[in-house]
Amino acid sequence: MTSAAIWRAMMGFYIALFFLFLFGPLIVMGLSAFNTSQYPQAFPIEGLTLRWFGVLYGDRGLMEGLRNSVLIGILVVALSVPLGLAGALVMTQMYSRARSLYYLVVVSPVLTPGVILGISTVIFWADVAEWTGVDSVYNGIFLATLGQSTYISAYCMLIFLSRLQRYDRAQEEAALDLGASPTQVFAHILIPYLWPAIVSAVVIAFLSSFENYNTTTFAILADKTLTTVLAGRMRQGTTPAISALAVVIIVVSIVGAIAFELVRRAEANREDARKRAADAAERAEMSVVAAA
Repeated sequence: MTSAAIWRAMMGFYIALFFLFLFGPLIVMGLSAFNTSQYPQAFPIEGLTLRWFGVLYGDRGLMEGLRNSVLIGILVVALSVPLGLAGALVMTQMYSRARSLYYLVVVSPVLTPGVILGISTVIFWADVAEWTGVDSVYNGIFLATLGQSTYISAYCMLIFLSRLQRYDRAQEEAALDLGASPTQVFAHILIPYLWPAIVSAVVIAFLSSFENYNTTTFAILADKTLTTVLAGRMRQGTTPAISALAVVIIVVSIVGAIAFELVRRAEANREDARKRAADAAERAEMSVVAAA
C-alpha cells in the first residue's frame, strides 16, 4: 500500500467520522420520532408509528410557543433589516475619522451577552411603562422583539456593509445627473443591487430570532416561545413529540434551502441569458458597422 492510498484512507475515515458526528444526533432523533416507544429512543425499534406527530399538533404549549416564535421572528425581520440597512448606509456616508467610533457603537450589542440584553430591555421598558402610564409596552412579545433586534440588526448591518463595499457610486451619480431623484436612485439602483444581501439578512434575522434563548428567556415575561418551552420540557422530561418537532423543522429547512437554490439558479440563468443576448446584439452591431 502506497503513502497516497494511506492518506486517502485516512481522509475518507476523517470525513466519514465528521459527517457522523454532524448528522448522527439528527438521525437518532429522526428515528425516535417514528418509534412507538414512550421515551425518545432510536434503538431498539419497537414499531413504526406516526402518532407522535399527532401528539405534537395537540400539544398546546408547543404550538403556542411555535406561533410566538414565528410572530417574533417576523417582527424582528421587519425591524432589524431596515435598521441594519440604515446603519450600513450611514456608515458609508460618514467621514473616515468617525467611522471607527460609529462602528464600535453599532456593533457593541453583538459583543454583549444575551442575558444582559434581555434584563436591560425589561428594566428599561418597565420604567417607560411606569413613567408614561402606557402598560401595553410592557408586553412579552414586544420586549422580546426589541431585545433580539438590538443585536440582530447589527448582524444585518454587517451583511449590507459587505455588499456595499463592492458598490460603484458612479451609478448613483450618473442617475442623478440624468435627472433622477434620490428616492428613484434608492428604489431603482441601490435596492436591486442590495437584493441578495436583503434576502440573506432576512434569513439570518429570522433564524437568529427563532433559535434565540438567552435574551428571550428574560424578555418574554409571562409569554413563551418554542425555545423556552423546549428548555422547560428538557428539564422535566420529554417525549418523542419533541423528536417529531425536530423532524418537521429539518424538513421545512431542507425544502426552504432547495427552493432558494432553485430560485437562485433560475435568476442566474436568466442573467446569463440576458448577457448572452446583449453580447450577441453587440457583435451583430459591430459586424454591421464593419460591413458598412
